[in-house]
Amino acid sequence: MARLNTRFVRFLTLTAAPAALLALPAHAQDVPAEPEAQAAGADPASAALGDQDIVVTAQRRSESLLRVPISVTAYSGEALEAQGAIDLSDIGDTTPNVTLEPSRGTNSTLTAFIRGVGQQDPVPGFESGVGLYLDDVYLNRPQAALLDIYDVERIEVLRGPQGTLYGRNTIGGAIKYVTRRLPDDFSVNARATYGSYDQADGVLSISAPLTDGIRVGVAGARLSRGGFGENRTLGIENYNKDVWAARGTIEFETPDSRLFVRISGDYTHDKSNARNGHRLLPGLQSGAPVLDDVFDTRAGLAFPANDIEAGGLAMNISAEITTGLTLRSISAWRKDRSLTPIDFDALPAADVDVPAVYRNEQLSQEFQLAYESDRLKGLVGFYYLDARASTRFDVILATTGPALGLPVSAGFGQQTAGDVRTDTWSGFADFTFDVTDWLALTGGIRYTSDTRRSTIFKANRLGGADPQFGGNGVNLGAPITNFTGEATFDRWTPRAVVTITPSDDFLAYASYSRGFKGGGFDPRGSANIAPNNNGVPGIQYDDIYDFFLFDPEEVDSYEVGVKGSLFDRAFTYAVTGFWADYKDVQVPGSVGVDANGDGVFEGFAGVTTNAAAATLKGVEAELFARLLRDFAGAGSQVTLSGTLGYIDARYDSFIGPAGNEVANFRRIQNTPDWTLSGTLGTILPLGPGELNASTTVSYRSDTTQFEVPNPFLDQPGYALWDASINYRFGPDQRYSIGLHGKNLTDERYITSGYLFAVSNPQTGLPIITPAGGITPSLGREGVATAFYGNPRQFYVTLGLKF
Repeated sequence: MARLNTRFVRFLTLTAAPAALLALPAHAQDVPAEPEAQAAGADPASAALGDQDIVVTAQRRSESLLRVPISVTAYSGEALEAQGAIDLSDIGDTTPNVTLEPSRGTNSTLTAFIRGVGQQDPVPGFESGVGLYLDDVYLNRPQAALLDIYDVERIEVLRGPQGTLYGRNTIGGAIKYVTRRLPDDFSVNARATYGSYDQADGVLSISAPLTDGIRVGVAGARLSRGGFGENRTLGIENYNKDVWAARGTIEFETPDSRLFVRISGDYTHDKSNARNGHRLLPGLQSGAPVLDDVFDTRAGLAFPANDIEAGGLAMNISAEITTGLTLRSISAWRKDRSLTPIDFDALPAADVDVPAVYRNEQLSQEFQLAYESDRLKGLVGFYYLDARASTRFDVILATTGPALGLPVSAGFGQQTAGDVRTDTWSGFADFTFDVTDWLALTGGIRYTSDTRRSTIFKANRLGGADPQFGGNGVNLGAPITNFTGEATFDRWTPRAVVTITPSDDFLAYASYSRGFKGGGFDPRGSANIAPNNNGVPGIQYDDIYDFFLFDPEEVDSYEVGVKGSLFDRAFTYAVTGFWADYKDVQVPGSVGVDANGDGVFEGFAGVTTNAAAATLKGVEAELFARLLRDFAGAGSQVTLSGTLGYIDARYDSFIGPAGNEVANFRRIQNTPDWTLSGTLGTILPLGPGELNASTTVSYRSDTTQFEVPNPFLDQPGYALWDASINYRFGPDQRYSIGLHGKNLTDERYITSGYLFAVSNPQTGLPIITPAGGITPSLGREGVATAFYGNPRQFYVTLGLKF
């Protein structure tokens, strides 16, 4: 509590300063940081591009989506509601070259990849390759970042490095989640959902003006669902959902709209059961057969109870100092804690059981000075982030005990505790100059300084889980690892764009940008596998410090694109080609440790590799066509929209476990070559209201879960089919009813998993036994465990707005 109070006081101090600075007379103020970007909204039947403008703020100013020289996909809140979208992962199916999914064993931790760049394992010490912004506040960690979609104005997905326009430098891309501004009048927005697997959701938003220029609003959500399967050992549901969420907002605006202040707070509590995986192989010791239902599990780890809490406070201020010159401040404090039991082996035995806790806290401050005139527009900015991320987990290997001369009842295992402090600051600037009415030049530059301070502790244990996880675990012998390190990483990263707009209906651009992602220390590292990689002669380290340290990564990205419309906006398009040179790629991995080479894997460690280089090149296209209009009365139409993503993502060089070149045996994680979608929609006047129906088919080609391909977890190409019907009626169409179907063909597809298998020392590929199994490299039962995407679901939504 003392630490919480200290951080909270620091937050108040940071927010008070800009508040005082910007408390200018009413005649010298402006609108909020991008509040005017109220998405006009595409036809809800379309995924992104529509026959109306969608206004986005990808360049930190309000612009039509078709006028932005960046590869960006945007979804209006209305379109998401019409599609029955539940959380951020729902937009991944219709966004080119993007993967968004829940991480292994959780409902709320986000795994995000854009154009081959992302973070597979949500451990501290690593920056995410994809930046997630909640109302312009960068979320430093992926825990509790799989945001549920409620009270949302729009979501923007920006592909490619983003740094000269944003507080945090993100090397792969950015996702902007923007909540609704409060209306001037009293407003109520309610939505209820009921569906298969006892899904029962309720969302309520209420806002009201207190006086002229002061508005308050609250929004709450209760999101619940029964499990898709059953935990047959613990007798509880598997893949269920039990979430409470709330958001409160106060907005102040001067009568001339030149000063805007928004203070908001949000809180989410996820008490869903831990998601446990499906074993793909029979138990090697127990002989437990593979279960028929992929959503069922035999996992026996019950402690700690899965419990995730997350929340924060933010204050956004915008003031127009003089005509065309606006000062913005974004202050934020956030904190989250995730208690989770992870049963790697998915069996009752304590074979590879991992009770864990993740704790994150961040304090950030961003200032922007934006300028806009007839021909010059842009901004300069400063960003500061103070963040702490820590993890503590046990790896209980009770069944390994007998091989070490200990009974199973001794509860042998290892505990790892890692703490990473990040202090980072940056200065950035980006300006666009209209040379002529049809030619614009953009230049940007950024300087980033990241400092990491890490402590890593690891020790053998007896007695099972730690007392904080409900066990009696105590240290056995001297610590394996007791490491402290500090390092600073800095870079200059530029951006340049040439934009040509020969007409209002056509834009072409070419751009270059560099992304930078700081290095750090792997908080799961083990000193007993240094100074070489997992006991195999090859990669040598000068000292223990170098063993834990991993270097920054960089990407040089080149992009060309065209956007436009034809036939009086009946057809709109955006096509982009990109090529990226990706250097010092950070590849975090997990290995079983056989420290003395006796064939017994008595521990677990994280090993992070800086793969030498990769090349990412591909094409993205988003198309919208209005096929028919006014064919069944005024306002009726039939539309067809589609997205296409192709990426050729390959390692050019990758130094393997024996110090040899293994690029031919490595793959880019979570990056299918092809991502496609098509949506057919129609709007029909019907009685006192309007019927809106759409159906979407999406396809993802073969996907490799890890950098090392394996036949157990790699997912072959698959297609998903969704459909929605919505009817709006009443005064101002304030009432609505919708029927939604997801994954109508009930496709079974793997989204993530665990594999611990003895590998070929030269290639690192898992060795498959003649019987099609594995030789375990952790535990005795064999770990080949998969997590699956949602099965077929139907649900009904009822809405009310006034």
